[in-house]
Amino acid sequence: MKKESRIKFIGNLGKASLAGTVMTKPASVANKQRELKKKFIHHVYFWLKNKGNAADKAKLIEGLRKLSAVKTIQQFNIGMPADTNRDVIDSSYSISWMLVFKNGKDQASYQTDPIHLKFVEDCAHLWSKVVVYDTIDV
Repeated sequence: MKKESRIKFIGNLGKASLAGTVMTKPASVANKQRELKKKFIHHVYFWLKNKGNAADKAKLIEGLRKLSAVKTIQQFNIGMPADTNRDVIDSSYSISWMLVFKNGKDQASYQTDPIHLKFVEDCAHLWSKVVVYDTIDV
């Protein structure tokens, strides 16, 4: 490689590196793009009557998967307690159900949707307790 072309190569490498830095979004912008804005979040926590019963747990999860067909649900997550242990963590529940709705009106519609009513009818016998946390933007 000629000395002149090496210098040109290094100069171009520097320009490419600078361009990558300039085009990369600052962390604060990237985080705001990941943040759910103007959404209605519906968290539901279920305590199974028979906590250790794998069949009951599977039935509840199956019911939640069917429930996810409600048209106003934009996103959902079915979860179980993570293996974490701190004083502020309540991992006494069996299954969690997190839903994202466009707004409160869509969430209210979900409550009376025939799919939701059928889920409650089919699965209510599985749980001993349900706790709901609804959130909106601050």
